[in-house]
Formats: sequence, structure tokens, C-alpha cells
Amino acid sequence: MTSAAVNRAAELGAPLVAGRDPWAGVPSATARTIMEAGVKAFGARGFHGTNLKGIIAGTGLSTAALYVHFSSKEDLLFQISKRGYVETVEIVEAATAIKDPVESLRVLAYAFTRWQAEQHAAARVVFYESEALTAEHAEELAELRYGGELKIRAMIEQGVDDGVFLPGEVRGISAALLSLSIDVARWYGPRAPYTPDELGRLYSVLACRMLGVRD
Repeated sequence: MTSAAVNRAAELGAPLVAGRDPWAGVPSATARTIMEAGVKAFGARGFHGTNLKGIIAGTGLSTAALYVHFSSKEDLLFQISKRGYVETVEIVEAATAIKDPVESLRVLAYAFTRWQAEQHAAARVVFYESEALTAEHAEELAELRYGGELKIRAMIEQGVDDGVFLPGEVRGISAALLSLSIDVARWYGPRAPYTPDELGRLYSVLACRMLGVRD
């Protein structure tokens, strides 16, 4: 892939990610503090290894303050996870709205991967602690995810119809594209060998190779 194509993907994809505040719209500073503390605690010890005292440790808050804003530890995880799902679906919707399926794929891979790197602490909780959610909460997130996946599948199908993507099992390809980027949150950190922008550029190339795009 030419550097011009990668640069174009970064140019279009960066505004979809840069400057995002995962806690924008949280109703109070206290709730924000608790959600940030929840990400830190769940990320370090996992949902089942974290108790309420572990969440609020160092915040200056009491467990009673947590219950003012969240009905339970699971509700806190759900509210954190829902914000992550909403953000990633917004990125998917914006990228797949691009008419050219090849450019859409490049921008999607760039932006979705960059988000996973920049928000790796929250993303690790959002995508790797979901088994702890209640069936009702898990279903709500699954509906959000499914809406985004449908848009990715439609983009891939359009590319296949246009002859710019290799034909294949669209559902599996869509899942593979998402999994490739989601895995970034599992290993990314301050010592990672790539910046979020560099990783987004690399994954835009890998996504195109997966679908047989050649310059």
C-alpha cells in the first residue's frame, strides 16, 4: 500500500478518535472519579478480583458514595462498558459511511485500532471483562455491537461486489477485522513499540491485505 493511501486513512481517521473524552457527559465529577477508579481497579485485578473498597481506594470517597451513582459493582462495569461500546460504534458508523469501500476499510482499521491503543486501559475492561455482566446488560451491549458489525459487513459486501475485495465469508472476515484491533487493548501500554497513530497506520495496511487490496 502506498504511503499516500495510509496518510489519507490517517487524515480521515484521526478526527474520529483524537480528543475523545470517554467520560464526557457523566453527570457529576464524583461519578467520573468512580468510573475512572473502576477502570483502574478492574484492569489491574479483574472484575471478580475487585471489591468496592478496592475501587474507591485513593479516591477519598466512601462505598456509600459509589451506591449514590451506581446500583452495584456490576452496574459500574456496565456503565463503563456501555460508554466504550457507544464510542466504538460511533467510529464504525463514521468510517463505514465513506462511500469508497477501500477507503472506508482503511479509515475503519486506522481509527478503531488507534482508539484501542489510546484508550487501552478502558478498552481492556470493556472488551475483556464482559462475561461478568448480567444477561440483560450483556444483551444490550450485544445489540450495540451487532449494529456496528452489520455496517462493517455491508461495507465488505460492497467491496466484493465492486471487485476490490476478495470474496469470502463476510461474517467471519468482519469478526476477524474487529478482533485484530480489539486485541491491541490486551497488550498495549506505555512501553509499546508503536504510537497509537503508527499502530493505526499499520493495521490499515493489514486490513487491506486481509481483503486482498493491492495498490
